[in-house]
Amino acid sequence: MAWLGALVQLLGLLAAVKAVMEARTAQGAAAWAVALVAFPLVSLPLFLVFGQSRVRDDMQARRRLLAALPPRTARAHAALARRDLVVRTRYTWDLPFERLAKLPFTDGNQATLLIDGEATYASIFAGIEAAAQYVLVQFYIVRDDDVGRALAERLLERAAAGVRVHLLYDELGSIGLPRAYIDRLRAGGVAVRAIHALGPGVNRLRLNFRNHRKVVVVDGLRAWVGGLNVGDEYLGLDPRLGHWRDTHLCVEGPVVTCVQAAFVEDWLWAGGRLPPLHWRPRPAPAGGYPVLCLPSGPADELETCTLFFIAAIHHARRRLWIASPYFVPDEQFVTALQLAALRGVDVRVLVPQRSDNALVNLSAWSYVQALEQAGVAMFHYQGGFMHQKVTLIDDDWCTVGTANFDNRSFRLNFEMTMAVIDPALAQQVRTMLDHDFAQSSRMHAADLRARSFAFRFAVRVARLSAPVQ
Repeated sequence: MAWLGALVQLLGLLAAVKAVMEARTAQGAAAWAVALVAFPLVSLPLFLVFGQSRVRDDMQARRRLLAALPPRTARAHAALARRDLVVRTRYTWDLPFERLAKLPFTDGNQATLLIDGEATYASIFAGIEAAAQYVLVQFYIVRDDDVGRALAERLLERAAAGVRVHLLYDELGSIGLPRAYIDRLRAGGVAVRAIHALGPGVNRLRLNFRNHRKVVVVDGLRAWVGGLNVGDEYLGLDPRLGHWRDTHLCVEGPVVTCVQAAFVEDWLWAGGRLPPLHWRPRPAPAGGYPVLCLPSGPADELETCTLFFIAAIHHARRRLWIASPYFVPDEQFVTALQLAALRGVDVRVLVPQRSDNALVNLSAWSYVQALEQAGVAMFHYQGGFMHQKVTLIDDDWCTVGTANFDNRSFRLNFEMTMAVIDPALAQQVRTMLDHDFAQSSRMHAADLRARSFAFRFAVRVARLSAPVQ
């Protein structure tokens, strides 16, 4: 058996070399290399599944596909420009957001803040019920429970009425979804496709790249983007997690064209083709304000999500409030948050005290001391499980989307973030977050020092794994 041990050690060493050469960050490379050399029997299978950050051939294939049919950069942009809906704001000049998104800020939009599951599902379901031409639905998680069946009933009803209905879901996120659920939808005329982040015909062991987007588009005129998937737990019905605190956004206006373009790209990557869609953007009936749709993912040439949020942090002058269920930033984000606080910005970070991921929950504690020293305030939300992905910057703009404040969302997942420039909506977000902070407790470094050695050690171990979480 000695030869088997030697073989495992050799494979671990070779994998460590691969990690060093291909990891996107030095921290990730170091974490994997140490684990693969020291504990190859345990870490090698994990590396094969989760550790491959570069997707070279597969991502190049995606880029070639999108270059051949580029709705985001060509069709959507051209349609917006023809109708003079591309707007130049001070954010356009000060920040590289449009170059990152490859989509423009558009004017004439309206955005409605949807707080928690009841309001979100009511809005989405009403939108689907009113669809006249087509419905595009995409979620990371779809469950066959009461909420999942309520969605299915509405999709089937619209399909029976002659509306074109398309459902896209992530294979890994929806791994427990029964085949019967999909078969029933297809039998009723709903086009259904499962998306693996690397597309069909690739190495299925590479589970690290997930399509984490949650998108609904109705008739090319209204869209919903945010933190909620499809499942009973999002209504607070999980007895372990309790109340589920989440935020979604309903947008109306030309930015819907941009959201739709990102969906079309994902549908194409899943191997599908869509019939003609509505590419005639128009302002919301009541007028509106600038909104940017920022799709991001590992197929991007640059780290789109990382650069976007780094730029947003550096742009803050008065206020920067971040709410994220998974707060595992790397050093560049820690530094950016420290600098923001040191220049007098009110920097707050809200994370859940009760979480569905113990490792991430422990990791959050490891940032408290460094951030607290610079004046950043971290809070534990105690009103249940907080799953929203929201940032508030100063008094005039905010983001709502699907991206968590962690390495996975910044570098590995396909995400979507909506940036809204509107003081009125920013005030609504501030009021919402004020209410959340009122149900939270301040996290202090002294609290961590007062905990047992075992807990503090677990926090440090969790922090070591942050680059590969």
